[in-house]
Order: sequence, then C-alpha cells, then structure tokens
Amino acid sequence: MAQELKIYSWNVNGIRAAVKNGLAEWLKDEKPDIVCLQEIKIDDEARAKEQFDFVGYNEYWHPAEQPGYSGTAVLSKITPASINYGFKVTGEGKQKKEFEDKEGRVIMLEFGKFYLVNTYFPNANHELSRLSFKEEFNEDWLDYVKKLEKKKPVVACGDFNVAREAIDLANPKENEGNAGFTVEERKWADKFLKAGLIDTYRLINGDKIQYSWWSYRMQVRARNIGWRIDYFLVSEKLKKNIKKAFILDTVLGSDHAPIGIVIET
Repeated sequence: MAQELKIYSWNVNGIRAAVKNGLAEWLKDEKPDIVCLQEIKIDDEARAKEQFDFVGYNEYWHPAEQPGYSGTAVLSKITPASINYGFKVTGEGKQKKEFEDKEGRVIMLEFGKFYLVNTYFPNANHELSRLSFKEEFNEDWLDYVKKLEKKKPVVACGDFNVAREAIDLANPKENEGNAGFTVEERKWADKFLKAGLIDTYRLINGDKIQYSWWSYRMQVRARNIGWRIDYFLVSEKLKKNIKKAFILDTVLGSDHAPIGIVIET
C-alpha cells in the first residue's frame, strides 16, 4: 500500500540557536517524517551537554572536525536500513578518489525504496577562494549519487549554495560572478539536472518565485531580497512520486527557510 512521506530540509545555521528559536516545537507542529539539517555547528561533545529533546525522532549526527563549523544531521521517525557518513558506501568499493568528509557535509540514509542524501555544499566564499574545492566536491558528489542510483533511486536535499537561474534570486544582474551565482557553479547545477536529477520545486511550482535564504544585512528578508539555494533533487524514477514541493518562507529561526517535499513510496 502506498505511503506518503513528508521530508524536510533546513539549514539551521547553528542547532543551538535553532533550538532556542523553537525547533522542537516546530517539529511537533509540522510533524515531518524526516528532517535533514545542515550547518549544525556543533560537535559530539558539545551536543552531549545540550541534551536536545526531539521526541519521536531517531537522530543521526555528522559534525565537522572543526568545532562550531559546518556539519549535518538527520532526524527521522523511520529507522533506516543503513547509514553512511561522507561519500563511501559499504560494499560499493572505492571511488576514483575517496572524499574525506572532514567538514561533515554528507549523510546518506538508506530506506526501503530510495536513498536519502543530505548535503551541505561548500560556499565558494566572497573572494571565490573555495570555488575550485566546490567544483571538486560537486564532481565527487555527482559520481556518488550516480553510483547509488544503480541500486535504487535517490532523494538528494540540502543547501546547495547556488542559485541555478536568474529566477532563483532577487538581483541576478548585480550578483553575476558572485559566490553562489558564478558561471562555474551554475554550470554544475545544470549538470546535476542533465544527469537525470529533477528539481522538485520547479517540477511542482513552475516559474513561481520564492526564496530560501536571505542575508542578515539591511533587513533584506523583510523586503524579500533573497536567493533560492536550498533544493530537493530526485532521480527520474521518482518524478511521478512527488506530490508536493514547497518552501516555508514565513518560518523564522535561521537565515534559511525550511523546504520540503511530500513523496509517495
């Protein structure tokens, strides 16, 4: 019998701040089945002292080696069949060059009919000092996802740190060449789609304009001068299974808004 799952993704820009801003209460209200978090900014030792109370959820944490930086987590009501932190998949053999995920950027959870890949993509930085690192990351990430697809379809979500099209940010001309809207990053975003991944938000909402991130400066969120840089991409095989795709842009608590899909499994 078909089942619908609500899967959310949210760059919380610090899990401690998110909890103080009502994350646990938001979970009780929204009742997502799975929540993928990025930029948790907490290590295991610090998290043990906090004792977060996410009732009803299994917790999977992948902090960065550097304290207070990056990191990902997944909260799931459903117990996965397997979990991998970083790019290596048990039994799949080594990649052409195995990515060492010191920054806690990728968690993969295997469920019955799909793999879920939660990712916090690198920021190219204002001076583009990490653009080459991001391009290498993108290449390895896409190789990883395509290898997973040989077994079962993939749901990939997270903060991709790129606006793919001009429609995805409020001021495209002023931001040409800036981090998140460079030619190189946009080409990679296109490459993900050409490789068969579906942008679920555009699939369901067409050319609707909504943003998922706003700078903290100059009250730009109040004026809705934002970017859509958070995505759910799914394998072609899951295209017909996507029933809803949305951005909860009125939810506060971070400089990002939560995004989500409803998928039939």
